[in-house]
Amino acid sequence: MAQVGGSPAADAPPSTEENPQDLPQGSGNDDLKADDRADGVTEESSDAGMYRYIKEDLFTSEIYKVEIRNLPKFIGFNDLKKFLAKHGVDPHKIKLFGKQTFAFVTFKNEEERDKAMKMVHGMQWKGQVLSVRHAKPKVDPILRKRRQEEDVAGGQPPPKRADGEEAQRGEEEPPLSVQIANVVTPLWNVPYEEQLRRKEQEVVGVLQRLAKEIGSTNKAMLPWLFAQKGKYNRMCCSLTAIRPSPTQTEYRNKCEFLISVGADGQDKTIGFRLGKYKGGSCAVVGPAETRHVSAEAKRVVSAFQKFIRTTSYSVYSPETYEGHWKQLTVRTTRSGQAMAVAFFNPQKLQEEEVHALKSSMKTYFTEGEGGDSGVTSLYFVREGQRTSPNLEDLPCELVAGESSIHEELLGLRFRISPHSFFQVNTGAAEVLYSAVGEWAQLDQDSTVLDVCCGTGTIGISLAKRVKKVIGIELCHEAVEDAKVNAEVNGLTNVEFHCGKAEDVFPNIVNALVSANVTAIVDPPRAGLHSKVILAIRRAEHLKRLVYVACNAKAAMNNFIDLCRAPSNRVHGAPFRPVRAMAVDLFPQTMHVEMLLLLERVDYDSQQQQQDSKP
Repeated sequence: MAQVGGSPAADAPPSTEENPQDLPQGSGNDDLKADDRADGVTEESSDAGMYRYIKEDLFTSEIYKVEIRNLPKFIGFNDLKKFLAKHGVDPHKIKLFGKQTFAFVTFKNEEERDKAMKMVHGMQWKGQVLSVRHAKPKVDPILRKRRQEEDVAGGQPPPKRADGEEAQRGEEEPPLSVQIANVVTPLWNVPYEEQLRRKEQEVVGVLQRLAKEIGSTNKAMLPWLFAQKGKYNRMCCSLTAIRPSPTQTEYRNKCEFLISVGADGQDKTIGFRLGKYKGGSCAVVGPAETRHVSAEAKRVVSAFQKFIRTTSYSVYSPETYEGHWKQLTVRTTRSGQAMAVAFFNPQKLQEEEVHALKSSMKTYFTEGEGGDSGVTSLYFVREGQRTSPNLEDLPCELVAGESSIHEELLGLRFRISPHSFFQVNTGAAEVLYSAVGEWAQLDQDSTVLDVCCGTGTIGISLAKRVKKVIGIELCHEAVEDAKVNAEVNGLTNVEFHCGKAEDVFPNIVNALVSANVTAIVDPPRAGLHSKVILAIRRAEHLKRLVYVACNAKAAMNNFIDLCRAPSNRVHGAPFRPVRAMAVDLFPQTMHVEMLLLLERVDYDSQQQQQDSKP
């Protein structure tokens, strides 16, 4: 089921739901049973045990799930997402099935679900009257796999395998180091020049598709678009050569490791999951031989693994919901600092027991064997009875060391707290932000709106060139870091606002009187909320926009809405793409950052040019 506001698994925080988002969908349609067919669920598997996770005191949107029936034919995920947003419905996840006319939608709480049911049931969409009803939750895939194995042992035929999988069963498995490399760094054995070529071609495809979409949604741009496509290989704008990462290995400054049973059978292993929970696997492989994890982070993982193996507490099992150790997040800086954040499910432990564990952790990393690990900031997070889907809502308890770490970037100093966003590849981030500064065409009269600003890196790096910088960020911790960062770097023309961009941005942009406003947006994977895009379109004094996309395909709807013709819903002159560039922040993977410069179409200037023609 697609999460409405997600991020890439390899380069962004994992799903914040206790029940992972890649769990297969259970049956929720009595007639078509398409959900069953899609995921191999049978009626026999629908016993209470298969759904026991929803009875735990943990957040899962599966509790608040509905089925929307009688959808118009040929609609896609984005069509449904837009339709729901237009009517004030805020889904957590959406799942469609090809050409079927139903979809499953989950919500973050009962109130949102009930609101959606009242709003959508009986509503007309493209001639179809929609109906909404409660739907069953997903089946736990681990338990489903156990049931399938039991059925095979009892004489039932095994589930069908894909042809490729059938052919591979007789082959000898490669070493675990190769298996995990294929999972977390799938391009590890591809020459770097070829990696860059593939990523640049990915961006070419995005720009060619955007050209088609602009042609469909803004007929007034067709003459300009025809010329652009002729000049730029069917793309809507010029594409600057891809900028490589300064370092191709050991570049990540943040990694999130699972704590589970090792694929080699070793208990209490810290590493990356070898397979998907969906495939029935919870085994992990340590990062010792991975290419993208820094030596400093590997040292922290090794020390922490030794520590948890000295404790009496077991690893948390997503299958049984028992156990304690869950995750270790490690952040490092080029100045040699390291932050370790341990996620622990306290279950029914007494406060005295948790306190004793924290004390032993502090002793181990300050006076014991872990003293040589390089950890300068040690945190403990109780991730137990979570009632919110947001990891940022979990309080971090400082166990030892400093409350934050610091990084130098473009000659500036930045404070980083546990939940704050900071680009995972510092050297490549410098390349990216330098390009943003070049493309934004700023001067001393400019006002910069830094949307989804994190710890303020982009805005602060540009502050000395401009009149004012205004940053907007959802994470309170990151906003506090940004304010400190501005002060530490001696900047007085920077301000930061905490809140959802869709709530904060419209008021800020409407209050600006400057005629020279540039917006720089660096949103999460899913892109900007439609309210932000509509506010950008309405603010006609905002002439230039630099969009930093970590997933250009997911941001496509943003690009289209920025460029589409004015309508009853979209007010203000459109933007058009001027130039684009890929920056490789994630070597050894297929992920790539895309920079897109858009400028407001000046209809008055165009009309004057037309009038002056003989």
